[in-house]
Amino acid sequence: MSDTAENFNPEYNPNGAEGSLDTNKLPWIPLDNVEGLSIKPVRASSESGMFSLIFKLDKGSNFPSSVYLGGMDLLVLSGQLTYSQDEQESILAPGTWGFIPANSKVNSINANEDCEVLANFYNAVAFLDDNQAIKSILTSNDILQLAKKSKIPLVPNSSKECWERGPEESYDGPSEPLAIASSNAKALVTAESGSVISSKVTHPHFVDTREVPWLVMPTMPDVGLKLLRVSEETGFVSMIVKHNGVALPHTHIGASDFLILNGALGVRSGPPEGYGPGIWFYEPAGARHEATQRVTDEDLIYTANIYGPLVFDSGPGTPVEAVASWLDYKTMAEESGVKLVPNSDSNDSSLLAWAPL
Repeated sequence: MSDTAENFNPEYNPNGAEGSLDTNKLPWIPLDNVEGLSIKPVRASSESGMFSLIFKLDKGSNFPSSVYLGGMDLLVLSGQLTYSQDEQESILAPGTWGFIPANSKVNSINANEDCEVLANFYNAVAFLDDNQAIKSILTSNDILQLAKKSKIPLVPNSSKECWERGPEESYDGPSEPLAIASSNAKALVTAESGSVISSKVTHPHFVDTREVPWLVMPTMPDVGLKLLRVSEETGFVSMIVKHNGVALPHTHIGASDFLILNGALGVRSGPPEGYGPGIWFYEPAGARHEATQRVTDEDLIYTANIYGPLVFDSGPGTPVEAVASWLDYKTMAEESGVKLVPNSDSNDSSLLAWAPL
């Protein structure tokens, strides 16, 4: 055990290029085959096929009828959407979080007004035409090519890429800030923070995050969690984090991603003023943090997808003191009576993907 401990926490030194991107400085890139849909790409993997982006739907436009070849999670950042499925409608207001399982066929998602949405696609999505035949497929390779064409440096996908990457590249083209950059984004997920129109959710795969209670981990009383989804199959966990304390030294055994909604996050090699709303992070598997904390008096609130366990210790070379995995988050949700968003729904035949012969 002592030999393992000595080698467990090597110095993590990726030259400050840890995997963050200021989405406020990126342009909206239109998708030619979908009218009214534009994106800000942030990550794309040629290994797993996963990609992350923020998309914008113009008022009156819709995310077309689609089949999701992998799952997809989303958070509505601004505007209002109507989600129609199974002869029911859900109104998705800012702060609504949802998960669409793999192999789902979704009729359409309509924009009642200009909308901005954070989305993580676990694999490709196939757009259908009016006859429900495949019209086009959006893949991680398409996102890579769109970013390359617009000279947008996407975040690294691995620790090795971080180590090999030189001083952090920056995008210096035209920019269009997110709507949350000029508003109180805390109100998206905290009911007492301001007036945001309520969601009217009738489908089980969506939840108004303002209605989800804050839970506190005993070992970090200054950190609150709104647990949204826990997968026993993959170990993935989705949540909203209110991070007002100092996180203990830890290593990301699995990757994770974050979008800052409120306050400013201070991390090693980051600027003294920290990272504010609209900054998107990707922590590759193996990422190491001696401390992460807020750098202002505001509540630091961010979204979080955790794709594997977190291992806590007292510093490089010290033994493991605690491990946080999906088991812990699932237990926390059950003990607190939090109803998590389901990972699939085998009884709902409308979610089964199909293709005409």
